[in-house]
Amino acid sequence: MKGGSLSAEVYQPYAEALMSIAQANNLTERIGEDIAGLLNLLKESQELQQFLGNPIVKAEDKKAVLKQIGGEQFHQYTNNFLNFLVDRRRVLFLQGICQQYQALLRKLNQTVLAEVTSAVELTEEQKQSVREKVRSMTSAHQVELDTKIDPDLIGGVIIKVGSQLIDASLRGQIRRIGLRLSS
Repeated sequence: MKGGSLSAEVYQPYAEALMSIAQANNLTERIGEDIAGLLNLLKESQELQQFLGNPIVKAEDKKAVLKQIGGEQFHQYTNNFLNFLVDRRRVLFLQGICQQYQALLRKLNQTVLAEVTSAVELTEEQKQSVREKVRSMTSAHQVELDTKIDPDLIGGVIIKVGSQLIDASLRGQIRRIGLRLSS
């Protein structure tokens, strides 16, 4: 389900097509929810990724599994789009297309994605504090957090927004002290 720059060229047109359908029917957020749920499933299940990406598996079987996953929860347009991807043999790019759709939705909603790495799980209060910090840095209307846990940080957080990186971790502070002492 991953690929290089060639596959990235595939993501964009399909994500834009889905966004166009969503906007025309005033369903950008609704389809965005479906896409987010689908992405979570793909991230959690290596087996699902392999199944969908396997060229030997029949298209009908892939459609049946996708229908079982989405069922009545996914909007009809989302289900139709997934079937379209299967028919066009592009379902192996599903994860990238979904991520691209989310990026388009964030741009539409003036939302930024902040990748936050911390030593321990952040509380809601800490998450809100990070959102406020990112909002002040970027002047975005909303901030979406993608949190990860890395015990090697010892404490603190690393926040990445686009190309900006804020390293407020203990590991980063120790590294900076070490660099100052060695120079």
